[in-house]
Amino acid sequence: MVNVLHLKKIRKGLAKYATLFFAASLSLSVSAVEYAANFKGTDINEFINIVGKNLNKTVIIDPNVRGKVNVRSYELMDEALYYQFFLNVLEVYGYSAVEMDNGIIKIEKSSDAKKSNVPLITEDNQASGDMMVTRVVRVKNVSVQELGPLVRQFSDQKDGGHVANFNAANVMMLTGHAASVNRLVEIIRSVDQAGDKRVDIVKLNFATADDVVSVVENIYKDSGKGSIPEFLIPKVVADGRTNSVIVSGEGQARNRAIELIKRLDGELQNQGNTKVIYLNYANSEDLVKVLQGVSKTLAEEGQGATKTRSRSQNETSIEAHPDSNSLVITAQPDTMRSLESVIERLDIRRAQVLVEAIIVEVMEADGVNFGLQWISEQGGMVQFNNGTTVPVGSLAVAAEQAADTTIEGTIVGSETGTVSNTSETVEGDLGPLAALLGGINGLAMGIIKNDWGAIIQAVSTDTNSNILATPSVTTMDNEEASMIVGQEVPIITGSQTGSNNSNPFQTVERQEVGVKLKVTPQINDGTAVQLTIEQEVSGVSGTTSVDISINKRAIKTTVMADDGGMVVLGGLIDEDVQESVSKVPLLGDIPILGHLFRSTSTSKRKRNLIVFIRPTIIRDGIKMNQLSHAKYNFIRGEQYKQKEDGIDLMPLTESPILPEWNDALVLPPTYEEFLEQQNSDERNND
Repeated sequence: MVNVLHLKKIRKGLAKYATLFFAASLSLSVSAVEYAANFKGTDINEFINIVGKNLNKTVIIDPNVRGKVNVRSYELMDEALYYQFFLNVLEVYGYSAVEMDNGIIKIEKSSDAKKSNVPLITEDNQASGDMMVTRVVRVKNVSVQELGPLVRQFSDQKDGGHVANFNAANVMMLTGHAASVNRLVEIIRSVDQAGDKRVDIVKLNFATADDVVSVVENIYKDSGKGSIPEFLIPKVVADGRTNSVIVSGEGQARNRAIELIKRLDGELQNQGNTKVIYLNYANSEDLVKVLQGVSKTLAEEGQGATKTRSRSQNETSIEAHPDSNSLVITAQPDTMRSLESVIERLDIRRAQVLVEAIIVEVMEADGVNFGLQWISEQGGMVQFNNGTTVPVGSLAVAAEQAADTTIEGTIVGSETGTVSNTSETVEGDLGPLAALLGGINGLAMGIIKNDWGAIIQAVSTDTNSNILATPSVTTMDNEEASMIVGQEVPIITGSQTGSNNSNPFQTVERQEVGVKLKVTPQINDGTAVQLTIEQEVSGVSGTTSVDISINKRAIKTTVMADDGGMVVLGGLIDEDVQESVSKVPLLGDIPILGHLFRSTSTSKRKRNLIVFIRPTIIRDGIKMNQLSHAKYNFIRGEQYKQKEDGIDLMPLTESPILPEWNDALVLPPTYEEFLEQQNSDERNND
């Protein structure tokens, strides 16, 4: 009994040791395991599960993955080869394995795999086989826009391959199976080879660079039409500054172009050319002087480079044709090119400037005059007029002349001898008295007592005036413009008589009086305008013993103003206070009673003149039309206002009115209106 139990214990120990030995031997065989693949009619999901289990991989299968797998392997495969075999089978059946960062593998259709989180492979981290990858390839010598369609033809687009290009950085982005992506990368590198793109510069001696380039381009364009490959067509560019042609392209094409250019650069038989250049804006006669100076300078600078030419060959002729506003130039090609460049820069549309001036003059004047004059019957006079009151002596003489005079006489009859007395009254001359009384201002009063009389005259004046003028003128840039609104008055400049005071004559000069504006604008870079201005306001103030007197206020200055900005030029302020007293010594100094023996005159005048200037730059016809339209409508509105007010003495008279100007308000027809009008015209013609 004891032996039996002992045997059982021995068997159990042997079984335990056998199990441990089998596990140890199994663990040793797993590290060097090899796989054989034999699947016939196996569901693809079962196939994926078996491979995932063998490789110890977590696999997620898309629900759309369906089908049967038939595959058989006649050789044993290690783990790496077994995984590639798994990817090959999926690729054959239209599926792809996308390996995530956490090691999980997703199985889905190849067409959907490109949108998943496909790993990005760089040049340092290569990938192979049918693993889905994305790779960015930088192209250095070829445009990806032209290379993209070529590469797409070799991509496995049906199995999830995708090719995209980014033109801004000239890179291509490839997505697909690793083997296919690697093949596309090799294709791109083979095509992306730098060609022979050297540049040659051909210096021309006789021909013009622009003309030669035009001929070469026309030759290659006409002979092209697909017969010449694009890479064999050179690129030629004209450099007018140095009169050279720049040639680039493949070596063979570049050499042919250079040979053609040298043959075209032949010396003309007539040594020179003549051109007629029609000007658009500049004046031909003004440009002749400038161009002659330029050609003279060019001839002096080029004397060393043109030693082989005769003097007659280097002469340049520049003539103006005013009727057609054109220039006729005969010169060598290099001189002709320089002159054409100068003409191109000078013959431009110049900007204009509208200069508007506002002239405001405010004047205030006050005056007080008081005078007392005495006269006696015996002819004694005391007068203090100061030139502001009527002299009492002159008034007495005028009153005596205005009085009627009675002439008495005796008449003796011739037959009877009778003597009779007669009297005749002669009317006095009222003219001198009227002239004196017409000059009396304010209050004039006379007092007569016994043999004495007195005249008292008092006057107070108050004058206010406000003058506003708004002259404006439009002129070209750097061109002087002037305008005047006023009149011409005669000024005596001299007089002369004969030896016996016979045949006297005077020389008279007419002087302009009114509002004058003279301005020269210069447009600077940007919107600033430099203005040289002469502004004058003058007028006739009265007459003197010699001739008339003229008041004149003028400003001459240079200012800088912005486009549309207002600038004040200056204010002329004139304040004048005058007080005069004419009196009898001692008696005129007595307080209060002294006014009986003196005449006083006080005047105060203050005048303020301010001038404002506003320039407006006009660079095109649109702005000119807008400004003209606004001024036109303003004047038309004033005429309408006068028409509505009418003329009191001629109520049936029609006032003239400018016609309506609607050009600035007319818009071009729309596309629909144009088609409708065109169809209407066609129907009318039918």
